[in-house]
Amino acid sequence: MSAARRAAVPPIAPIAPIAPIALTMGDPAGVGGELTLMAWARRKISGPVFFAIDDTARLSALARRLRIDVPIETIADPAQASDVFPRALPVLENPLEHDVQPGRGDARNAPSVIASIRRAVDYAQSGAACAIVTNPIHKGVLYQAGFTFPGHTEFLADLAAIQTPPVMMLACPQLRVVPVTVHVALRTAIATLKTETIVTLSRITEWALRRDFGLSNPRLAIAALNPHAGEDGAMGDEENTIIRPAIEILKGDGIAVSGPLPPDTMFGEEAREGYDAAICMYHDQALIPLKTLDFHGGVNITLGLPFVRTSPDHGTAFDIAGQGKANPTSFIAAIDRAFAIATNRATTEGGGPTS
Repeated sequence: MSAARRAAVPPIAPIAPIAPIALTMGDPAGVGGELTLMAWARRKISGPVFFAIDDTARLSALARRLRIDVPIETIADPAQASDVFPRALPVLENPLEHDVQPGRGDARNAPSVIASIRRAVDYAQSGAACAIVTNPIHKGVLYQAGFTFPGHTEFLADLAAIQTPPVMMLACPQLRVVPVTVHVALRTAIATLKTETIVTLSRITEWALRRDFGLSNPRLAIAALNPHAGEDGAMGDEENTIIRPAIEILKGDGIAVSGPLPPDTMFGEEAREGYDAAICMYHDQALIPLKTLDFHGGVNITLGLPFVRTSPDHGTAFDIAGQGKANPTSFIAAIDRAFAIATNRATTEGGGPTS
């Protein structure tokens, strides 16, 4: 992405007072707690204010064990976060029922993990929080406790009661990608790829680029599925039967769209100058180039929700939890991006994607 295109995203600037950001607990046996502590320790004087929905005792113990100098102060309401934030990490008490062993997920603590997410959504929907940044959860641990959603995104969509599917965008300064199919086997991704899905996700992405990123004329690049974009059907016909029809519909909407583009050439530096987001056909097609460009700085952004939600682009990292080895770069970037999006939404009209 060129400097000119990046400059089209309004910088974070002081506006009328904006609500703080809610940070969820995540799996307490993972790295989420130390990420929250390190994010406050590295806070910016003029940066976003946030509060954690977490267990105060466990965060205090974690800070002592890892020797992270973070004072913690319990608050009763998100409105108190701004006053507390300069001197301490504000925490809304969300108690755990059982002791935590780093790296060992415990389904007995799953209700507290889920409650933290629910409370964050409630605050975001009421306006008490301007955005949500979710710490990583461990789906396997939650499944043991009866959690029925494939992941965070689907749970948030259910809480928001939205009709359109939520869209996962991964973003770093050099690239934004949206996978059409996500956490499914590759053969399932190919079998379930549909024109309608590409169109719907592209419309939501284009709308979000306008509303949340401040781009006046977003450009989408649609990736091909097969090598060399199918070579006129010699390597597969999905480009002709599924992807090109979607592109024609999007062009009819007035959306600036190109493709289907061969994935082996569309992510180079010069190619990235030609678009603002890439619509990819499956998970790894999107995430491999992004993580190659910026492994630690990628941010997961959920598009299509009535509230702002971001998260770091990594999991619970049980293997290094509680050791002070976690890299907070992606988590801090998620906080900064959530604040930027919330600021854009507060200063621009909402509207909605083309239906």
